[in-house]
Amino acid sequence: MKNLLIWGTLATASVPVFAASHSGYPIQTTPATGGEGTVQQADTNAYSLPQANLSMTKRLDFSVGNSFFRNPWVEAPASTDARDGLGPLFNTNSCQGCHIKDGRGHPPGIDQPPVSLFLRLAVPANPEKDADILRTQGFKPAPVYGAQLQTAALPGAKAEATLRIEWQPVTETLPDGHQVSLRKPVFHIDNPNYGPLPKNLLTSPRIAPQMIGMGLLEAIPVSDLQALADPDDADNDGISGKLNQVWDLATKQTVPGRFGWKAAEPNVHQQGMGAFAGDMGLTSSLKPTTDCTPEQNCEQFPDGGAPEVTDKVAGFVTFYAKSLAIPARRNLEQETVQQGAKRFNEIGCAACHTPTYTTGQMADRPDLSDQIIWPYTDLLLHDMGPELADGRDEFLANGNEWRTPPLWGTGLVQVVNPQAGFLHDGRARTPEEAILWHGGEAQAAADRYRQLPAKDRQALIDFLNSL
Repeated sequence: MKNLLIWGTLATASVPVFAASHSGYPIQTTPATGGEGTVQQADTNAYSLPQANLSMTKRLDFSVGNSFFRNPWVEAPASTDARDGLGPLFNTNSCQGCHIKDGRGHPPGIDQPPVSLFLRLAVPANPEKDADILRTQGFKPAPVYGAQLQTAALPGAKAEATLRIEWQPVTETLPDGHQVSLRKPVFHIDNPNYGPLPKNLLTSPRIAPQMIGMGLLEAIPVSDLQALADPDDADNDGISGKLNQVWDLATKQTVPGRFGWKAAEPNVHQQGMGAFAGDMGLTSSLKPTTDCTPEQNCEQFPDGGAPEVTDKVAGFVTFYAKSLAIPARRNLEQETVQQGAKRFNEIGCAACHTPTYTTGQMADRPDLSDQIIWPYTDLLLHDMGPELADGRDEFLANGNEWRTPPLWGTGLVQVVNPQAGFLHDGRARTPEEAILWHGGEAQAAADRYRQLPAKDRQALIDFLNSL
């Protein structure tokens, strides 16, 4: 049963937090998108504040984590033992280098390095022969080049290759004659430095998503997500979301995934340690190896310790990532925003972008517990059609499937980073462009958007920009 309707009130509120709406989906009537931790911030720092209900003691931990997230890591050996061990192959030298001001990244401009966009790599796997690696990694890494294309390197090392993007213009004319200019990326790997690329290479572009609300998403009870899943489309509504099933490195078992563009990570900590290893070439106790392969001779470069990201530092960074607050919604009283919220539900967007949840109990995080939140996601995998497909499987996610991204904070994405793009590869420059690229299970909703009168389309965009 996917259309889950939950009723509740904030402890400090005297009116219902939301009311029932068209199509059985709730409409948000509170600005407190992130529950009691919501912050009043709508400028370039909108994504960088701690949960409003975080204790003063924990705010100190947040600040320490912030320093390790923002500051660059350096080559070993260095005068700063706490932040050395970068590379030798990497994509960027800081978390903030990808997640710009804790927000989304963007595709590179002409002659710019792809700092906040990278390519995941793989080759087709044999389900029987490669069963172990598929169970624990979800895909088969490419020979020599590994799981991710590293486009930067320390002095004396060679970057794996150069990533180049060719943009193909696409013009779509809506039924009322309105034209929208879209762009489709074609990715090229130039100048491979470690031998020829595999002829059967699979690539998946990934842009850095915003960091806000990750702790709240982790706190959503898995039973709520399971209630939304309908992998066989038993109700015949054309939507068949499913939970990815991924490998938990800490517990050594398969568990539901909820983070990353294909929901391939089970929790914020593993997601972060994977980024340290893949994006910056830094080891941790959870990820004691990086994406360097034997053919790349990375052992000739000094490391920053074993592990390079100590458990203490890893804990601070994870705490920071789980504590970034959601900015309050704006303009809820505007008529167009209210109409847009109704259209969002009526045309079927809320069937995947599930509006609201109540978080569960987190023993060590009362600020994340029992919060009524409005993330607009089901965290499930959905077939998004051939135009957005990457052809690269990851655990249960096939080459057409992507996790529904949360929509909270959408209206501030380009306030935080004016160059930021939407969708997994940043191709969409506006929310409308992102809608028009939707296919597969989202095709019917996108087509209903196309059929809306211009004023209703604008109302829906106004709604998204209020989030």
